Amino acid sequence: MKRISLSAALLCLLPLSAPAQEVIRHKTPGSDFPIARAVEVPGGATTVYVSGAVPQPADPAADAATAEAWGDTKTQTISVLKGIEATLKDLNLTMGDVVKMQVFLVAPEGAAADFSGFMEGYTQFFGTADQPSLPARSAMIVDALVHPRWLVEIEVTAVRP
Repeated sequence: MKRISLSAALLCLLPLSAPAQEVIRHKTPGSDFPIARAVEVPGGATTVYVSGAVPQPADPAADAATAEAWGDTKTQTISVLKGIEATLKDLNLTMGDVVKMQVFLVAPEGAAADFSGFMEGYTQFFGTADQPSLPARSAMIVDALVHPRWLVEIEVTAVRP
């Protein structure tokens, strides 16, 4: 009968370390639209859910009840994404770690929702040379947000590899 040491036996019970897997982002075939068609997250990655973020006043000196205080959809989108970027930084993450985004857009009074204004702000943070990682994304038009002058709220899911 062959003997093995207790430490050798215990080593056999430990999981083998595998190389870290990457998040896989699937582009939409034949499209350059800056969202991922799908995103695969490897097992073992930590999922971070970031609460919905809303804009900061564009002009703090303006009356908060006016559109001038908050800005247009593009201005609010940039404000919201800067806030998300700051939250992620506090968590030692970046916009490149975002795998899913949900966008809530409100149409200004008497107009259609400004999706192109949203995209002008969004494309400053995603699909750039500095940050090419694209999230899977949904955008919805809603009747209103909590503040009557907010036009944009965004929540994201990020992955810590």
